Amino acid sequence: MAGGVRLALAHRALLADGLLWQHGADRWWWTDVPAATLYAWQDGQRAPAACRLPDRAGTFAFCRSGRLLVGLAKWLCFAGPPAPGGRAARQLALQPAVVVDPAEPRTRVADGRTDRRGHFVFGTRIEAGEPRAIGSFYQYSQAHGLRRLALPAAAVAGSICFSPDGATMYFSDAGERRILCCDYDADGAQVANVRPFAELADAMPHGAVVDSEGCVWNAERGSGWLVRYSPEGERIGTWRLPVADPTRPAFGGAALDRLLVASAGGQLFHITAPGVRGIPDTPFDDNASIR
Repeated sequence: MAGGVRLALAHRALLADGLLWQHGADRWWWTDVPAATLYAWQDGQRAPAACRLPDRAGTFAFCRSGRLLVGLAKWLCFAGPPAPGGRAARQLALQPAVVVDPAEPRTRVADGRTDRRGHFVFGTRIEAGEPRAIGSFYQYSQAHGLRRLALPAAAVAGSICFSPDGATMYFSDAGERRILCCDYDADGAQVANVRPFAELADAMPHGAVVDSEGCVWNAERGSGWLVRYSPEGERIGTWRLPVADPTRPAFGGAALDRLLVASAGGQLFHITAPGVRGIPDTPFDDNASIR
């Protein structure tokens, strides 16, 4: 399969990552990690609206209540219903939820995504200068709090996404240049049967998403490719972007038939992939009571 690539938004940023579609509000959201800023954009707008943050945000998710769950460098925090508007950047007020690795200054929160049950699964990455892979993977829920997943340590945790039935988790360590997968029990925060899914020859795996057919779309940093893998790990589609460092693909639109990819330079690109649709992200369940 092959298709076209066109520029959707020419916005410039230090790093656009964590791209998500907000259902109902019909907006694309992403984070500029070094600039500690969240952006929101509707199709047809000339420029995105901005929300300032007190620290770098590596990941975020939408909640059932309408709030936002934001992964700052060392904290997961809640924010009120985001309502960006106007050109002036707004300060996003945050309520701390849980601290992440408080005794480990060499890591920060990186990629994350809700699983099919509404728990938030994310990883950490090492800060510059640390030679060892000491990042971890976690699951956070209101019912159980923060639980570490028994997955291999990572230098840069990423590519987190889930099969349509939620029983398989995909993830990567950019330092290893491969995508892994495992059996995943959302309620028990248990993983098993960790195994290779796909090898990358000349690039680093970054953000990923699963479509309605169970295929995994991964952005390859360093090569400029967006690759679609079958559920068995076979490369069945490639799209070359006009930038070297795409960061994360996301499906959006009313029918989830629009595919955009964010890039390290801040631009968003539209990918033509006829007949392909996404799966709605399950909102984070922030209504469950803590046990």
